[in-house]
Amino acid sequence: MNGLFPGFESRRVRTSGAEINLVRGGKGPPLLLLHGYPQTHAIWHRIAPDLARQYTVIAADLRGYGDSSKPRGAPDHGNYSKRAMALDQVEVMRSLGFEEFLVVGHDRGARVAHRMALDHPQHVRKLAVLDIVPTRTMYLSTTREFAKAYYHWFFLIRPEPFPETLIGADPDFYLKSHLGNRHAGLKPFAPAALAEYLRCFRDPAAIHASCEDYRAAESIDLVHDEADLHARVAVPLLVLWGRHGVVERCFHPLSDWAERAEDVRGRALDCGHYLPEEAPAELSAELGRFLS
Repeated sequence: MNGLFPGFESRRVRTSGAEINLVRGGKGPPLLLLHGYPQTHAIWHRIAPDLARQYTVIAADLRGYGDSSKPRGAPDHGNYSKRAMALDQVEVMRSLGFEEFLVVGHDRGARVAHRMALDHPQHVRKLAVLDIVPTRTMYLSTTREFAKAYYHWFFLIRPEPFPETLIGADPDFYLKSHLGNRHAGLKPFAPAALAEYLRCFRDPAAIHASCEDYRAAESIDLVHDEADLHARVAVPLLVLWGRHGVVERCFHPLSDWAERAEDVRGRALDCGHYLPEEAPAELSAELGRFLS
């Protein structure tokens, strides 16, 4: 895929609910990397080769994203719940021979990883989440500043086909605007990576799937979160976020996560939302210390 992951192999794995696209490289303890919206596993291209020196790195496309399958959304959005998307990735890792593994998630992938650590604690050894606080916390703490900055949280959940139609009229404009309106603009994105995001996002099924991801977050995911208010992430949790991003301005990442996890540490990095592409060296160093 455009030479972004030299030495990695591409694979497709069928799970009970989807077909997941991934790349795999390196040798050592298994490490699963999960991307966010509106991107693909290509977000890890600047740090995956470094991590592959010590780990067997699996960078996967979430259900509905990249080259993974994109089923139509169910009436209750349950097939895009973080529970369903987490199960995909557990089944992927099992199919590759890994019952226990490390997980790093950015944005939507971090929400999938959070649910994975709650639903499948026996499989997750350590967890790192990048530039998020828990979904329930973010919705309950919505302010004017947060709503303006994360307008897409409220736009994408509108009933089909409203957001799908508007985005589908010019998906390149939408994606470049979404990525470019953050702290560093479009500068952090390598041309080959940006081309991958555009290629995948042009698919109407991907636009629909990403809307379903957010519709699930505002509905069935909150039901699951409410049911698990007593549950806490039991494995070590690293929380990293961008000093120039919305999470820094609107939330309290360490204390917010301390309400949902037993062993929390972390800090802000000198970047905006897209840590793996804006601050790869700093991120690699933090992950190296935490995961080892």
